[in-house]
This record gives sequence, C-alpha cells and structure tokens, in this order.
Amino acid sequence: LECPGLDTAAGEEFLQEVFQILLEEGVRKSTDVTQKVCDWKEPQELRDLLDLELRSDGEGRERLLQRCRDVLRFSVRTGHPRFFNQLFSGLDHHALAGRFLTETLNTSPYTYEVAPVLVLMEEQVLAKLRELVGWSSGDGIFAPGGSMSNMLAMNVARFRRFPESRSRGNWDLPRLGLFASQESHYSILKGAALLGIGTDNVHLVRTDGRGKMIPEELEKEIQRVKAEGSEPLFVCATSGTTVLGAFDPLDAIADVCARHGLWLHVDAAWGGSALLSPRLRHLLAGIHRADSVTWNPHKLLMVGLQCSAFLLRDSSVGAPHPEFMLLGCLPGPLINFGTPCPSQGLLQRCHGVGASYLFQRDKFYDVSLDTGDKSPQCGRRADGLKLWILWKAVGTRGLAQRVERAFGATRYLLEQVKRREGFQLVMEPEFINLCFWFIPPSLRGQENSPEFWDKLGRVAPAIKEKMIRRGSMMVGYQPQGSHVNFFRQIITNPAVTRQDLDFFLDEIQELGWDL
Repeated sequence: LECPGLDTAAGEEFLQEVFQILLEEGVRKSTDVTQKVCDWKEPQELRDLLDLELRSDGEGRERLLQRCRDVLRFSVRTGHPRFFNQLFSGLDHHALAGRFLTETLNTSPYTYEVAPVLVLMEEQVLAKLRELVGWSSGDGIFAPGGSMSNMLAMNVARFRRFPESRSRGNWDLPRLGLFASQESHYSILKGAALLGIGTDNVHLVRTDGRGKMIPEELEKEIQRVKAEGSEPLFVCATSGTTVLGAFDPLDAIADVCARHGLWLHVDAAWGGSALLSPRLRHLLAGIHRADSVTWNPHKLLMVGLQCSAFLLRDSSVGAPHPEFMLLGCLPGPLINFGTPCPSQGLLQRCHGVGASYLFQRDKFYDVSLDTGDKSPQCGRRADGLKLWILWKAVGTRGLAQRVERAFGATRYLLEQVKRREGFQLVMEPEFINLCFWFIPPSLRGQENSPEFWDKLGRVAPAIKEKMIRRGSMMVGYQPQGSHVNFFRQIITNPAVTRQDLDFFLDEIQELGWDL
C-alpha cells in the first residue's frame, strides 16, 4: 500500500492510443459512406476472431489495442449514412463529446453532493422538455429507455389512485384496466407483467387504417371493462408508433379520459421531437392535456443511446410515505437525531425510500436537489449531459431543423418510391416512417394470384440478407396486421443525402431483381 496500485502513466498512454482508434475507426470510418455498414460474420466465426475467453493473466498493450480495433471493425456502423435499420442512427460529434464526459465523470446523479453539475443540468433539460410539451411546472426523471419511462407512468398512475398499493401491493386492489392501441409499444404489456397488473388486463383498442387509436373504440372498451367489474385506470396514447409512425388523436382521447377520470400517458418516445418544429408540432396537438409523457431524444435528435425522459405534469406535494419515518426522518420539528421531512412531489412519494446513507435530511445544502429517490433505480446514468451539450451547440432552432430535414428527406424518398416500377407503398407516411414493398419482376402482374402475398412476404427477408452480407446498407422489415413483410425506412441522420436515398432504392431493386 505504499504505492498506487495503478500505473497512471501507462494508462494515459493507452487512452491516447485508444482515442486515436476511436476517432479513426469509430468516428471517421463509421460515418464514411464509402465504407461498409457492417462486415458480417457468422456467430462462430466471429467468436473465433474475437477470442472472447477470459483468462487468468492479462494481455499486453498492443494486443488490447487490436482488440479495440476489432470491436469497432466487426460491429454495425450505426453512424453510417446508409444505416436505416432503427429509430436511431447517425453520429453527432457534440453529443458524443457529452457521452465521453459522462463516462469520464463516472458518477450517478442521485445526489447533488456527488454530481452537482449533472443534477443541475438534468433539472434544466427536463424543465425545457416540459415547456415544449406545454407545461409551466411539473416533474420528471431520465430513465434507461422508453420502455422504462412507460412503466414509470403506469406505476405512478396506480400510486396516485391507490397510494396503499405501494406498501400493500395489488392483493386488495380491484382488478385494474389498462388501455393502449393495437399499435402501441410492447412495453405496455411488459409493464403490466412487471407491476403485477397482468397482461390480461391490458386492453388493446382498435385502430383505423392509418394505425391511429379510434377514440370511440376506446370509449366502448372502457364501458365493457367497467361492466365486467374491473376498474379502468390508465390510457396510453402513442405519438409516433414504432412501425407506421402514426399519431393518436390526443384531444379526443383526453376527452374520454377526462369523462372517466383516467390517467392519460402519451408515449412520444419516437414522435416527441416533432414538438421542436413549428411546422410539425401539430401532430401532437393536445399533448399538454396528458398526465405524463415519454420522450426519447436519443432517437430523432441523434443524442446517442440512451436518453429517455419521463415527464410528469403533476406538481402537487404531499407528506412522505410512512417508510421515511423508519429512517430517521421525523414529522414535525427537529428532535435529536431526526430531521423534519419536507413535502414531496408525486414521483418521490411513489418511489422514494429515503435511504439514510444517501438521502440524509441534515445535509448542509438544499436537499431537494437530491433527486435520485424519484426513480426506482439507485445508480443511474447522467443521460441529460449529452442532450444539454448538443442543445448548447445547435440551439432549439438547430434541433428543429434536424427534425424538419428528416421529414423533408422522407418526402423526397416518398416521391421516388411512387415513380419507380415495382415499389408499392403500404400507406402514405404521416411522419418519417416510410413503409413499402418491393415487388420483383417475377411477381408483377400476379397480384390476384392466391400465392402472391405469401411469395411477396419472403422478398424483404431475402433482400435484407443480401444487403447485410454485402455490407452495403441496413433497413428494417416486418409484417404488420394483415400485411406481409414490408420495409420500414427511417431517416434520422442529417448526413444522409439524396445520393444516399437514390442508392437505397437502386440497391433494393438490384438485390431483389432476380427473386
């Protein structure tokens, strides 16, 4: 113990070389359109190439540097201009700098004392996001992804209606009813299972031909569930469905929720960033009437995984949960070791436990800045930093331009799809999700054949395999309802040009021509 157990000089030298690898292989090549999107290897071949076994003794510097290069070489380049596979893509240098800062700081923003800068940044970013939703007050927290943000909404909704559920669980509650559209994200079903509400109690409401929830059908479902003896609790509307990019009619859904006293949550993980654009925010008209909102800046704003905000309109305060009294926090004036517990917001009343080794009430600063007890997590990434850096770099106008450019790129591609033989739209896009089939020459003119749709459903997977093995680009496909497999093209990367979009259609045509 006389000397440090780490060789900091060697460590810094190693980092310097890793940074050069990151810049060259991870940034430049990842965003270079002349490079492959992926260098596909079969699983066993990749295991052999990577030499994944963990041994008793460590390896030398040169071997480790090569391993860093291999990680980048054999991973998918999601920053590539021809990566269209997910709702996230591209690489923003400012946001990446924020991610480097976050990793370097290696702290958790649960208390002001260990993360003073990050706590204040998170407070500011969440306030700005709420302002864009249309709320002048409220609360919020960053969560590890949109699924968890949706689950937080479900838990808070249950707690507000049944505060006793926090301590007593579900056993003496009525059978609860949750409602979401047929196109809603699967996290609603997962959340019902995780929270003990049960997936049988998630009622999927019919959608129209464009994938939007039908408010009249929601009303019918609520009435049916009531007649069966259950208690409706929660409605999840979606602003930007995952596949079709549909936006539910929020005002009409809010009217239904108001009539029945139900919690309205809006899953705007994908479409929330349209609020930044004066041209596009009408898509979310009525979102200010929601009780809570999920918004994922890591998608359309290119902040980088992960960055998901759970936003809450409720700004009420109340007495802390009785469990706090067991942790040295007393009601009333200060007595000996205890300190009075201030009133708490809904998020903290729902999730807070007041662990005495983190959330001491007798600290020398304003302990309302110790926000970690608002979350079910203890350790938590500082996901607000990279968004704050990006926002500072480009401003609200720059973020809006990013959204509008993606929308404009989709409109360009839409016109090209309409002009090309063999391309058929699933439907006109409302947002940035462009869904279409490619019909090979062998199937054209056979639309009335009984085998047509079955054969067409095999086209997208075959083209996808070819493009991945070639490494030329990557785009998603899926079936949806009665529709057989079709491509879902998503443009979020501002590095994408018309040449990339023309290449995209040319490549699909070439790869699918002989099918």
